[in-house]
Amino acid sequence: MASIKEIRTHIKSVEQTLKITNAMYLISSSNLRKARKQLEQVRPFFDKTVSTIADILRHSEKEEHRFFDHRDRIPPEERKVGYLVITGDKGLAGAYNHNILKLAEERIRQTPHFSLYIIGQVGRSYFNERGIPIEEEFHYAAQNPTIYRARNIAELISQLFLNGDVDEVYVMYTNLVNSFRMDPTVYKLLPLDPSAFEAKTERAEDHRKVTYLPNMKTVVDRLVPHYLGGVIFGAMVDSFCSEQNARMTAMKTSTDNAREMLKDLNLAFNRARQGAITQEITEIVGGAAASR
Repeated sequence: MASIKEIRTHIKSVEQTLKITNAMYLISSSNLRKARKQLEQVRPFFDKTVSTIADILRHSEKEEHRFFDHRDRIPPEERKVGYLVITGDKGLAGAYNHNILKLAEERIRQTPHFSLYIIGQVGRSYFNERGIPIEEEFHYAAQNPTIYRARNIAELISQLFLNGDVDEVYVMYTNLVNSFRMDPTVYKLLPLDPSAFEAKTERAEDHRKVTYLPNMKTVVDRLVPHYLGGVIFGAMVDSFCSEQNARMTAMKTSTDNAREMLKDLNLAFNRARQGAITQEITEIVGGAAASR
């Protein structure tokens, strides 16, 4: 049986761990609320961008635009595919990082010509350890997703697509369905699919006549990077929320386990102390009896 001193040391250690896990739970909860509020603040601008692109497509059905070029002339085995993978910068988030990295690794194995674009230090370390080349790393974006950083990423990806460096671009992120379900998700960024905008073209006010200056193609050239920035920002925030939710769950479980362990340790401590007291009383009584 452990001594009273050993049990007391163990109790102090568990109490310190309990304070840390509880603090991390509260921090993650605060970050989750902040990120969701930030996403709601930029949603009106993103929705307006989508509806404007939809209006242009409806009024220019015969025009082809380079962002909608699916490059069917290139066979599947020769297509260059870019993957923007969003992970976290830290661990202690359950299976959050593991699930999205396994999905990315599976897609990479199926792609002969791929380029990796990484958001998050965990993803960077994972692929570097396995010798998988990374084309570009975006630092400080995972723990602080902002629309400004998302736009910078979108502009880079747009330019790579227009230059022919990639024929398709996908973003891999974790979709927070609810507090108990987080799904690793693959979403196609480029080329754009006109069907993705069809749902935005049925409103009555969209039948008005709109003039785009200098022309529709130029307007689309300006709008598409904003649209991609909105999609990427949404994926970044969704991933960040998923990470915080996963960390909250992990820290809550750790905190509950620590509390249960403290109960057991306090019970063991009381038993050991009672045993020590009983032994001391027995020794005193025995010594008194022997001195008579």
